[in-house]
Amino acid sequence: MFARQLTSRLFGKVVVGLSAALIGLPAVAAEYQLVMYEQNGCHYCERWLADIGPTYPKTAEGQIAPLRMVNIHDAHPADLVPVTYPVFTPTFVLMENGAEVGRIEGYAGEELFWWMMTTLIRDNVPDSGNGQ
Repeated sequence: MFARQLTSRLFGKVVVGLSAALIGLPAVAAEYQLVMYEQNGCHYCERWLADIGPTYPKTAEGQIAPLRMVNIHDAHPADLVPVTYPVFTPTFVLMENGAEVGRIEGYAGEELFWWMMTTLIRDNVPDSGNGQ
């Protein structure tokens, strides 16, 4: 069990390092943010916060799309009205200049999250290593 956890953590760090090297910071004027919809008592939210939360702001993805957390039981922020409100948590919504451009629903572990997040950035952020 310990070896699997260690391997998982090391693999996650390698994915973070490789994605940072491949993505780089965009040279665009657009403003991006990653909105994490969460709620108290959400086991998967707590797992994301423990697994990814401390390192996310230090990654290329975190530099491109800083994290903003929104509790689904609080009033819907006025600037997020265009977002289709999520049904379950965690839901991660990639925003560009106030408009939703993609989302990740749920959290199934570090590897899958980083793969999906890297794909979101690559497909939606110009000059992020996707050839646009």
